[in-house]
Amino acid sequence: MRAVVYTEGGDASVLHLVEREAADPGRGEVRVRIERAGVNPTDWKFRAGSELAFPEIVPGQDGAGTIDAVGPEVDGLHVGDRVWTMLAQHQRPGGTAQEQVVLPAANVTALPDNASYDVGAALGVPAVTAHRALTTSEGGPDRLYRGAMDGLTVLVAGGAGAVGNAAIQLARWAGATVISTVSGDEKAALATAAGAQHVVNYREGDTAAAIREIAPEGVHIVVEVAPAQNLALDLQVIRPRGTIAVYANNGGDEVTLNVRETFSTNARIQWVLLYTVGQDALRAAADDVTAAVADGGFAIGDEHGLPLHHYPLERTAEAHSAVEDGAVGKVLLDVTD
Repeated sequence: MRAVVYTEGGDASVLHLVEREAADPGRGEVRVRIERAGVNPTDWKFRAGSELAFPEIVPGQDGAGTIDAVGPEVDGLHVGDRVWTMLAQHQRPGGTAQEQVVLPAANVTALPDNASYDVGAALGVPAVTAHRALTTSEGGPDRLYRGAMDGLTVLVAGGAGAVGNAAIQLARWAGATVISTVSGDEKAALATAAGAQHVVNYREGDTAAAIREIAPEGVHIVVEVAPAQNLALDLQVIRPRGTIAVYANNGGDEVTLNVRETFSTNARIQWVLLYTVGQDALRAAADDVTAAVADGGFAIGDEHGLPLHHYPLERTAEAHSAVEDGAVGKVLLDVTD
């Protein structure tokens, strides 16, 4: 089989294609023949690090394909099942940028019949992160389903990104009113296509006033990608006991809090990183995201605000560079010809 590997940290040039024998699944594991793999910012950030957790790494947390081998003590999954993966490379050397990957059965979820492998590979990190951001608020739901967020207002910062897109789609599916902030008309069109009822260009006028006009009492949840830049705004528009869910550090690694101003909101800042949320939260997210896909509540492509960019496996370095350079939409690897 073919696999993309790197043995040292650095830019995308450290990635190279190799041929190797596929591994067999062990206890509690399955092997998936990958059709599509998703590329996320976390992939290039891990790769760019100076210290590797393993001597050789195959990148990629997300993918979709078909189970072709099942290890002992695996229930509910069978050879031939169509599946999508999450955290395939977490604490493991082998991710989804290869034709066959072995991973724990807990990291595999059945892919609905109505979903393509492109959809499956676009779930994982973006959709599970969005689910976590939407389900940790005081008085809000801890699971997503139709009607779970009725009466709630969600502000999604950066609605044209992959996580932002997933947050918009999942929140709308669950019944929320969604406001998204964007930087221009092109991204406004993408956030609207994802389902945001209101879009605010943060480069024009008073952003806080525009959001408060839509939600006079403030928003219940903020899904935040750039806290260093946006936290002051978030505190102006969050309602009492609301939640600001932070899942990335775009635009800076540090934030400054005014203690008195923060006290007055009775709000919480919820940090979101999938690697430490725990297995229960991951399983709940996987089940709810799958239900949304099956119910038509999550889809991809231009018409759903998530343009697709396909690269063959041998051009994985270009795919990584595209994500690192800020490609708008979802970058996918066509792993199997």
